[in-house]
Amino acid sequence: MIQPLGMSHYDTVATSFDQYRALGDGAPIAIRAAVLGGMALSSPRLLDLGAGTGRIGRAFVAGGDDYVGVDLSLGMLREFARRAAENGQPAHLAQGDGERLPFRDATFDIVMLMQVIGAARHWRVLIAEARRVLRPLGVLVVGHAVTPDEGIDARMKQRLASILRGIGVPSYHMDTRGVAQPWLESIAHTSTRITVAEWSAERTPRQFLERQPTGVRFSALPEPVKEQVLRKLAAWASETFGSLDAKFSERHSFELQVFKFPPGADS
Repeated sequence: MIQPLGMSHYDTVATSFDQYRALGDGAPIAIRAAVLGGMALSSPRLLDLGAGTGRIGRAFVAGGDDYVGVDLSLGMLREFARRAAENGQPAHLAQGDGERLPFRDATFDIVMLMQVIGAARHWRVLIAEARRVLRPLGVLVVGHAVTPDEGIDARMKQRLASILRGIGVPSYHMDTRGVAQPWLESIAHTSTRITVAEWSAERTPRQFLERQPTGVRFSALPEPVKEQVLRKLAAWASETFGSLDAKFSERHSFELQVFKFPPGADS
C-alpha cells in the first residue's frame, strides 16, 4: 500500500516520464543480474531509493525478489504499481523522502540509488540515510546512464543552460556525481565500477525539445519562460543541425558502482 505524503513535481509528469527516457532492450534485466550477482545471500532484501515508475525496479519485481521501491512522488509510484499489476506482479512500494526514510536501521542488504545521485542537492544526507538502513555487510549500488560527451543530448543541454543564463535563470542542469562518487570511494572499503549494458540509441533535436516539458525542474518554470526558452532552443537547433528531425546514432550504456563499507566509516 502506498501512503500519500503530499504533492511532488514528478506527479504531473509520471504518465509520460518513461516515454522519453527508455533504457536499451535488456538493460533492466542486466542491471538486476549485476546487482544480485555479487551477493552471497540467496534472497537479499533490496531497497530501491528513487524507484520512480519502475524503469529498473520492475525487473526485480518480475524476478520475485525481496524488493521495496521508495519515491517521494506518489504519481510515479502509482504508475509503477499500475504497470507491475498489468503483468500480475504486485510491487512493494512506499512513498517516502530519501532524506528521512521510514525504515529502521540495518533493514536492507542492498540499497540502490539509480539515476538519483546526479540530481541530489543534499547528497550527503541522502547517502547517510541509505547507509543507515543498510546492514553491516550490505552494499550500496549507485547507477546511471552514460551518454556521449559530444552527443546531441549533451549539446542541447549545454545550449539550454546558456539560454537560461542569458535570461537570468540559473542553470538547473547540475550533476553532483563528480563530487559524491569520489567521496564515497574515499570512505568505502571496496568500490567496483561495472558497465552492465550497452545499446545504440537514435536521437533528434525534436526529441530533446519534446522531453523538456516532462523534466521536473523545467516544468516548474513559469509558462512564459518555458515557451521563450524552447523557442530559442528550437531556432538554434534548426540552424546548427539543419533540421529538428536530423538523426544522430549514439552509443549509450549503463554503469554501476558497488560500494562496501568498513565498520565505523564516516557517513
